[in-house]
Amino acid sequence: MRSFILALTASLCLALPLQAQDAPPAPPAAESTISGLAGVIAGHADAIAKPSRQTIGPVIAAITATADPGVRDFLRSWTDRTLGQRKSDGAIFRIEKAGDGYRLADPLTGADAGTAARADISEIKPNAGVQGLIAGALVQFQLSDPDPAKRRAALDTLAREATAENLAPLRAAIDDEPDAAIKAQKQRVERLLTIRFGETPEERVDAIQSFGGDMGLDYRATLNPILAVARKAFAAAPEGNVARELKPGQGIDAEEAYALLVSAGLAPKRLTHAEQRAALEAHIADGAVGGIPVAELAEQSARDRAYTALEAAGQVPQAATDDEVSAAIAAHRYADIYAEPSEAVTEAAAAALKSVSLKVDAMYGLDLGLDALSLTSIYFLAAIGLAITFGVMRVINMAHGEFITMGAYTGYVVQSYISDYTTSIIVALPLAFAVTFLAGVAMERLVIRHLYKRPLETLLATFGISIALQQLFKNIFGTQARPLTAPSWLDGAWALNDIVSISYIRIAIFVLAMIFLGVFLFVMNRTRLGLEVRAVTQNPSMAASMGINPDRINMLCFGFGSGIAGIAGVAIGLFAKVTSELGSDYIVQSFMTVVVGGVGNIFGTLAGAALVGTLQKLIEAVNPSNTLAAQTYMILFIIIFIQFRPRGIIALKGRAAGD
Repeated sequence: MRSFILALTASLCLALPLQAQDAPPAPPAAESTISGLAGVIAGHADAIAKPSRQTIGPVIAAITATADPGVRDFLRSWTDRTLGQRKSDGAIFRIEKAGDGYRLADPLTGADAGTAARADISEIKPNAGVQGLIAGALVQFQLSDPDPAKRRAALDTLAREATAENLAPLRAAIDDEPDAAIKAQKQRVERLLTIRFGETPEERVDAIQSFGGDMGLDYRATLNPILAVARKAFAAAPEGNVARELKPGQGIDAEEAYALLVSAGLAPKRLTHAEQRAALEAHIADGAVGGIPVAELAEQSARDRAYTALEAAGQVPQAATDDEVSAAIAAHRYADIYAEPSEAVTEAAAAALKSVSLKVDAMYGLDLGLDALSLTSIYFLAAIGLAITFGVMRVINMAHGEFITMGAYTGYVVQSYISDYTTSIIVALPLAFAVTFLAGVAMERLVIRHLYKRPLETLLATFGISIALQQLFKNIFGTQARPLTAPSWLDGAWALNDIVSISYIRIAIFVLAMIFLGVFLFVMNRTRLGLEVRAVTQNPSMAASMGINPDRINMLCFGFGSGIAGIAGVAIGLFAKVTSELGSDYIVQSFMTVVVGGVGNIFGTLAGAALVGTLQKLIEAVNPSNTLAAQTYMILFIIIFIQFRPRGIIALKGRAAGD
């Protein structure tokens, strides 16, 4: 019995190692005791501490896949750079500077975890690329954030940097969205992401077609990459989603075709004449190269045969001669291949872009028209005062631009004392008129009235005054641009869609120009002053015989025109830099507006402003990169126009017309 027990004990002892060998190894302590998000963080601590945009993606995906309630707070701490790694054991904590060290907290719960010396902690500072990936992962949590602003920000992030993983959380967040506007935005972004990341071509095509004739920039920006193509060469029939097949000389030249063959490994590198000559010279033997006498190598075809013989003998590297290049090009096929593999998706995208192209072109035309209308109102406002002085008095006032500058500086001075921008503009407009009116009257009394009927002397005198006023502005206000701030209700722009928009400041200038057109027409047609001005304009001698004082009318007209220039300066200063040269930027266009429209006629000035403004915008649209060339072309056109219609669009009879 005793021997039996000993034998049984021995057999059990021998069996134990065998059982231990068959059993699976025990997991490490860390992995067996830590699970969920904490386990992912512990298992990837080093990658989290030193993240790289190229390698951190799987780690972020593993963190979000845990669906742990602490994922959002951990990711926020990571992107806010408030995480640190303890050097002794590699553990990750939330950190906060406290004296000479750090206060530690659990990275998930925020529970206090003691303190550590500064030398024991390495701060985790992800770069901008990694922060972008983390922000993309945070989006799914922000889509359901109680704060509407954060939900909108999350949608903006998705519109810029979405991934396929964001589509499911976005769809889940749509039905429970309480805000109708945000819900509509979520639905739009969901359709855009479906176009890019939908699981099936049918789903993506349905998303494309759901937009109908939408002209949104985000929609078109989503469709355009689908139609991106890469040009490739093939030994047989083109493979993939073919956009169009090309033939040498029809859509692709020979050089590009052979370059595609070389890059695809379908043909050897092309042999240049210099390389061929050097190779042949290096292999001359017994008066021949490759069996071809040197005397025959004067012809290119003979040199090609000689190099081919050397290739066959393995004496030179493989390279293509001209004949071989031509043969290789003819033996292969070429095509533009869509990057998108689904033909149905590319067809739907192409059809959608084509359907909105006409609308987009029409919207661009409308936007160009609004820009031209805006520029027309600016030129009209700047030129209306010049039209009065030049039309009635026949005075070429080269200082008209400085009256515009004077009005802008008046607005700046008013805003220096009145901080409310709306009130300051209301005060600045009549004050600018008064200041420039008095300056114009003083200029007329002191200089202009002594130079009537002497246009050259008047031009030189006003040009000198222009230079003097510019220097005076520099002495008073300096050479730096001064701010003339528009009220807050003029901030932004009226946008019809992603294409058509116009700033509220330009709309206000257009309204101001129309107001002055109405005021001018009322004064000229409904007041005694207007009657006297029209009489002096038509026939000053007859007007004087009827008891009208032409000298007084000239003075008032010059002051009135200068006053309007001052108001124009306030308006222009709201969107342009207020400097001493502000007026000189508009003086040439103002003269062109008056001359082209018709001297002395307000509707002619309006027509001239419309022609000059529209023409400038059209030329800039054709040649947007060179504004100087656009101005040159515009001046040339106007010179030609004046040759055929020297009195302008609307000619005025009387003294202003030279009768």
